[in-house]
Amino acid sequence: MSAVSNIYPTAALQAVDAAHHIHPFSDTKALNEEGTRIITHADGVWLTDSNGNRILDGMAGLWCVQVGHGRQEIADAVHKQMSELSYYNTFFKTSHPPAIALAEKLAELAPTHMNRVFYCSSGSEANDTVFRMVRHYWDQMGQPDKKVIIGRWNGYHGSTLAGTSLGGMKGMHEQGDLPVPGVRHIDQPYWYGEGGDMSPEDFGIHVARKLEKAIDEIGEDKVAAFIAEPIQGAGGVIIPPETYWPEVKRILSERNILFVADEVICGFGRLGTWFGSDYYGLEPDLMPIAKGLTSGYLPMGGVMVSDRVAEGLIDKGGEFYHGYTYSGHPACAAAALANLEIIQQEKLVERVRDDIGPYLQKSWTALGDHPLVGEARMTGLMGAMELVPEKGNRQKAFADKGSVGTLCRDISFKNGMVMRAVGDSMIISPPLVLSHEEADQLVTIARKTLDETYAELKRIGTL
Repeated sequence: MSAVSNIYPTAALQAVDAAHHIHPFSDTKALNEEGTRIITHADGVWLTDSNGNRILDGMAGLWCVQVGHGRQEIADAVHKQMSELSYYNTFFKTSHPPAIALAEKLAELAPTHMNRVFYCSSGSEANDTVFRMVRHYWDQMGQPDKKVIIGRWNGYHGSTLAGTSLGGMKGMHEQGDLPVPGVRHIDQPYWYGEGGDMSPEDFGIHVARKLEKAIDEIGEDKVAAFIAEPIQGAGGVIIPPETYWPEVKRILSERNILFVADEVICGFGRLGTWFGSDYYGLEPDLMPIAKGLTSGYLPMGGVMVSDRVAEGLIDKGGEFYHGYTYSGHPACAAAALANLEIIQQEKLVERVRDDIGPYLQKSWTALGDHPLVGEARMTGLMGAMELVPEKGNRQKAFADKGSVGTLCRDISFKNGMVMRAVGDSMIISPPLVLSHEEADQLVTIARKTLDETYAELKRIGTL
């Protein structure tokens, strides 16, 4: 079999995949028995598999394909760059034009107090960088005891050693005896699942003050940073109550602790602003970025660094013993520049805020009337539905957590749409170029999928 080919039958491709490929976040044995889905083409918001099925990409790849699939402008920019300089590193007192131009562009787009970027290749690497950068910063500031980083349960910050530790996914922690020392976790602002009898407003303040309590218990002199996603993505599109972030801002403003806003998913237009920090009026010290930076066309990530932290690292830090072979890769930087140009020229950020975001939100949240749905929520183009056994009872969940979500996900694929399951929540995050007609198709498929899932649960006696 040639290295890259779409001409072989699905069964042959599946057999070779099963023989040689260990998939991420998968039970490889079970997957090999079932057979992988082989995607061969993509255009706009549509995928095509090896059997010719057309599938609506409701997850923008993996939260990342902001400008849609198949943009020739990005392919051309990468080809041109690779014809001139396919690779060179940024070690050894060296740089190159694409890395320089992208750094300037990112400083223009980021919050005004963030003017520098450290490059890497993914969101996971970005959060590993954050871990080291935070501790190095406090060492240079003469406070070496400030080591503890506070994250949130069910937060996601990647799957590297530090990224997994900073995140609050307990299943991930169980593999490898994580988290590493020096990381603490507090409750997430998940009103639907954990708010009890409190109103969303009261719960937002209540859960924000968990941060205050943790800082007081650990000691401000030992806490280095608080890390959080503006909206939790992989945790199930957890949209915090309106009272949450203002209270967190108050707590952090009264303490000398760095704030890390993980923008890997929320960044580059997903919420109808360039960054989730813009949406919520946050003022982070560090901002991990990736995914929408290149729309997934090539792997690239980074950490935006505030002027405050940059001053400490640069003026006092000396050599920072950290970096990657592909930090600022010229072809990846060219892809990012072309991608960001498309987002600006086509006004996709504004489109999410003023047009397709409100349009899809209206019909998506209307799915909350379905008998299987406890809540349907959406901000920008990030949405979730809670699948429940008893409508109106937030305290009651399905006994076998995740089984109903998996069933619904598989039915959605059969119906021609990628919709991800997180436990028994169904989540979407489509490309920012989604048209009104495609949004209507998305919701139609989602409702059909809910109907069929509901009927199957009735048939097998789960409901």
